[in-house]
Amino acid sequence: MRVALFVTCVNDTLRPRTGQAVVTLLERLGVEVDFPDTQSCCGQPQFNTGYRHATEPLVHRFDRAFADYAYVVTPSGSCAAMVRDNYPRIGARAAAEGRGRELAGAAARAVPKTFELTEFLVDVLGVTDVGAYYPHTVTYHPTCHGLRLLGLGDRPRRLLERVRGLTLRELPGAEECCGFGGTFAVKNPAVSAAMGADKIRAVTGTGAEAMCTVDNSCLLHIGGMLTRQGSPVRPVHLAEILASTEADAQPGEATAGGAR
Repeated sequence: MRVALFVTCVNDTLRPRTGQAVVTLLERLGVEVDFPDTQSCCGQPQFNTGYRHATEPLVHRFDRAFADYAYVVTPSGSCAAMVRDNYPRIGARAAAEGRGRELAGAAARAVPKTFELTEFLVDVLGVTDVGAYYPHTVTYHPTCHGLRLLGLGDRPRRLLERVRGLTLRELPGAEECCGFGGTFAVKNPAVSAAMGADKIRAVTGTGAEAMCTVDNSCLLHIGGMLTRQGSPVRPVHLAEILASTEADAQPGEATAGGAR
């Protein structure tokens, strides 16, 4: 099977190890991974800030970049939700305004091929045991887009539960937003910080060594607050845990997730 990796802006710019982990993981499972270099931002920042027309060229760009692939896999519930939930809205609105049906067609082609990583592993590949080894205590925060728009459900937990050496700690108030919300954190910093403070109290209360999510945007928000408070809890993307093997876990050295 051949798929395209949609790495997303945050991962490409700030957490490139996550994209590398996805490639490592999928190739270990026998999947051929391509990286179309014409890909760019999905348009979520523009759309969420109210610039719908500025988002439209990026819908077309996504369609062109991934035209040759039946599957587009992304380690971001947020960006996957942008494509699957908002692209059809953008296309329908443009068609209703009489500006042609090309945009609606581009959106329709993008939706069924775009999968968040855990969806692809569980629903397409049909696996929950990916051969991972991560000997640490971990708590999992289900991000808003993954939980509410994509309906990831227990897919991430099912994958984590099959990781050898990993002890999964339940996160109190797991379904509550961490307060990031993209431009929400910029426009409402006090509220965002208060929500983040609630989340990190819950995270540190689990006693876990690491906290994981399916979105590095939320992970950067929570992780930044943990760091400023001097917390020993380490933020790690789920893909990095799933990519880890016993060969990575050498005594005294960091694993793919950065934990010791």
